Amino acid sequence: MSGFLSYVRRNPALGVGIGMLLFLLLFTTLGRLFVNPLHAYPLSVMPTQPPSAQYPFGTDVQGRDLLAVMVVGTGLTLQIGAIAGAIGLSVGIVLGFVAGYSGGVLDTVITSVIDVYMSIPGFLILVLIASIFSKVDLGVTEMGLIVSIVSWAGPARAIRAQVLSMRERPFVMMSKLSGMGTFEIIMKELVPNLAPYLVMSLSQTVYGGLQASLGLEALGIGARREPTMGMTLYYVQYYSALMLGMWWWVIEPIIVIVLVLTSLVMTSFGLDEIANPRRRKTV
Repeated sequence: MSGFLSYVRRNPALGVGIGMLLFLLLFTTLGRLFVNPLHAYPLSVMPTQPPSAQYPFGTDVQGRDLLAVMVVGTGLTLQIGAIAGAIGLSVGIVLGFVAGYSGGVLDTVITSVIDVYMSIPGFLILVLIASIFSKVDLGVTEMGLIVSIVSWAGPARAIRAQVLSMRERPFVMMSKLSGMGTFEIIMKELVPNLAPYLVMSLSQTVYGGLQASLGLEALGIGARREPTMGMTLYYVQYYSALMLGMWWWVIEPIIVIVLVLTSLVMTSFGLDEIANPRRRKTV
């Protein structure tokens, strides 16, 4: 523990990022002890109330307590990003390792598919897919699954490049000579060596998934019945909160979104220093 704290002092970006993530997780978990989660949904409290002792974050025109919305919505927004990031990175890991280690025709086919897929604007794909389900009552899990569709290509390409650079190294060659099979070499030699890079990739993939989901929900495509930050922004636009003078309804979700995205960016920067020896600080 002391070693970790010592490293965080040398890597402030990682410390700040992890600290912000912990704060957000505590806010969305422990916060439920101080608010009624049901008040995050329409017609639960008095509508259009500015911040007060009774409603510290105010309420919106739908009769939702915005403190409850921030507490519940932060967790739901992070959940969407986590689902999209985990699935996208998992697919990227499989394709990246298979293409990078096997080479040959299989590598060419997978690389070609990735290149073609990445040439199509990801947000356009998401809008088309989400529009198909626009009349379906999407939930948080479904939104995460939809966003994961465009979250795999980037990690797959980057991981393939990493595996290509490692497969000819002496320790891999020695593993082959010792009789280890392909799967065993990947699991016992390549994955442990790439673990810091994979963790960093997860942070980046979650960040990308969150951005995509926020963009979709701000357009009104998503889990409309859930108080996510993206849907909160959609209702801010839909009900013209600024024209109504409801500044608190505008500022609060923006602050939460900035905190979430900044925490992931800072964590990614810090993990990149661990994954990239050239950037690693020794003093």
